[in-house]
Amino acid sequence: MATSSILNDQRSARIAIVEQHLRFENQHDLEGVLGTFGESARYDDESWGEHYEGRDGVRLFYEQLMKALPDLEIEVQHRHVAEDAIVLEVMIRGTHLGAWRGLPATGRLVKFSLCGVYTFDSDNRLAGERIYYDRGTVLRQLGVFHEPPSVLGQICILATHPVTLARAFARNLLRK
Repeated sequence: MATSSILNDQRSARIAIVEQHLRFENQHDLEGVLGTFGESARYDDESWGEHYEGRDGVRLFYEQLMKALPDLEIEVQHRHVAEDAIVLEVMIRGTHLGAWRGLPATGRLVKFSLCGVYTFDSDNRLAGERIYYDRGTVLRQLGVFHEPPSVLGQICILATHPVTLARAFARNLLRK
């Protein structure tokens, strides 16, 4: 029975730190967000293959995000609590008003689904946050990505990938 009580306490503490973390993100409180991480802070943006290690790395990620989307809003859709992690499915909303990943501010709204996996240290602080989302959706909403079947998509492919297209065309000719 004591083990069950300890596990429930641990689970409650972890849920509370994730909820606090989200409140700070929605309040755009950088120091508050950083305060939810333990000493082994890590942030992984898997959609871009970028990994930020340590408190300075996590700070850099959030500084860039909060400058790019100063009106960032995160709405939880679903929460899944496991023994060693909490997984959130959220809706991200914001206006692209600052530079992000080499793209100057477009002033466009973005709204996309994101899945975040939160892991914990022995003190039930965040050890890491790992996020997954469709970056194509984000880039399309920012106006810099066009689906290949569209006219703009075809023009972009032709302009940016002529060698790839020439090889594909040659392969198709050789198969006939």
